[in-house]
Amino acid sequence: MTGPTQLHTVSGMHHDFRRLNIFPIVAFAVTALSGLFHPIPAAAQVSATMPKTIQVCHGYGCAFRSRMVLSSADGARFRSIMSAGAASAAAERAALSRAVSYYEKRTGQATGYQDKPKTDIGNPERGQMDCVDEATNTRNLLIYLKERGMLRHHKVERNVSRGFFLDKRYPHFTALISDASGKRWVVDSWYKPMGGAPDIMPLEQWKLRGQFGQD
Repeated sequence: MTGPTQLHTVSGMHHDFRRLNIFPIVAFAVTALSGLFHPIPAAAQVSATMPKTIQVCHGYGCAFRSRMVLSSADGARFRSIMSAGAASAAAERAALSRAVSYYEKRTGQATGYQDKPKTDIGNPERGQMDCVDEATNTRNLLIYLKERGMLRHHKVERNVSRGFFLDKRYPHFTALISDASGKRWVVDSWYKPMGGAPDIMPLEQWKLRGQFGQD
């Protein structure tokens, strides 16, 4: 710890409270909370290859949104990727990692930018994604897959967070799924460059990260 006014982020970066702009933080919190109450699909509702328009969040706390159409070809690609995970929940999580990687590349095409890993909250910057943007975008993918019957061994849960300043951790959000046993797994794409494999791990393990400046 470097001093009483500094705060460790989940990536090990430091923020000085005296220099912290409160407005991005308020926008960050409002956008993050909106992800906690989005309806969760219960079962497949549409065909696997039906196109869908998705709004891609970027710029920190969804400051900007870019329209992206997942076409029939995208649907076929996701179906091919997710079919490898049909045998079990563990296999589905492995397939989901590849699906998120493909989806991230598509979001980069939609925004026209290459997102850097571990981007922190700050002044709006087009194309860059903090954890709220990442969690929102990933959850939109999870809903897309669930609606089309491609997520068979897991349910889509509401986004979760860790860190609340007083524990010397910056708030960090992620998408969440649960398997048939009720065990919850995070799907966190914030740590990797755009198109990289997300962190998929048990929620309780993820909750311990980010303490004392550790990832």
